Amino acid sequence: ALIGAASVALFALRMPPVFSPAQATGSFWLTRILFLRALGLVYFTAFFVSFRQSKALIGDNGLLPARLFLKRAREMSGYPKTGVTPQMINAIPTLLWFADPKRLDPWIRGISVGGMALSAGVMVLGAGNVPVMLSLWLLYHSIVSVGQRWYSFGWESQLLETGFLAMFLVPLVSLSAFPAGTPAPWAAIWALRWLTFRIMLGSGLIKIRGDSCWRDLTAMCFHYETQPVPNPLSWFLHHTPLWFHKIETAGNHVVELILPLFLISPFRSLLLIGGSAQILFQVVLILSGNLAFLNWLTILPAILWSPSSRHSLGKGSRKAN
Repeated sequence: ALIGAASVALFALRMPPVFSPAQATGSFWLTRILFLRALGLVYFTAFFVSFRQSKALIGDNGLLPARLFLKRAREMSGYPKTGVTPQMINAIPTLLWFADPKRLDPWIRGISVGGMALSAGVMVLGAGNVPVMLSLWLLYHSIVSVGQRWYSFGWESQLLETGFLAMFLVPLVSLSAFPAGTPAPWAAIWALRWLTFRIMLGSGLIKIRGDSCWRDLTAMCFHYETQPVPNPLSWFLHHTPLWFHKIETAGNHVVELILPLFLISPFRSLLLIGGSAQILFQVVLILSGNLAFLNWLTILPAILWSPSSRHSLGKGSRKAN
């Protein structure tokens, strides 16, 4: 925890030995604004979903009440019946430990509203600081930790990881979109690039090592009718010829197994090809199906490979410093 806090402070404050004002001219100023606005939108969507659905899902009288989940955790793990210990926070990191165990609904609603307010601010300003990003992460973690099966999907943990890494991308205190002397640190940029690399390569490996339909290129023959929430376009895509489905499946393997290697290349041209391909791939998935905010969320770190990633603000960036 201390190492993490020190790292956040180091990258946010931009210590002179590591970052100089001269470096700011070619930094990711505009990309950081775009990234934070998009992340704010995804966070807002997630908290809005919680605001609308959590009472019915994990509320005091919901399908899987969070109060019963925390009660069982106390009993089965031998935690004290009252109070909060570090072990409890470590096992189930949620602010709901501090709430009245018989009335969690107000807390859950308050966490959702607070998250919506903070994320809306990030979305509007295109800026954030460590306290704001940390608060968003803690608030959403508080919901996910007690969400049980309702919050067991991959995009929940992916949002938490993306939100955590975003803390390293912003200043420690300033809420300016162009904070003086505070360009986006390369450590944070590469951490987010590495996130995309891991997500895409991992997704590809799971497929190729799983069902044989991915190896014989017939997976897309069944995908559109078996995905979680097909949309109107899915029906038309499902009825395309077999040869088209095989091209789709082969293309999926190229994007997820080969192009991710471009994302860790030292060559700018390969970085741009890899990043652009990932963004295009996610847009296709959005148009052909519905996986909540997963695909929108996956686009975020890929923004750091877009042609505008190295956009220089010229005089504007010098003035900001």
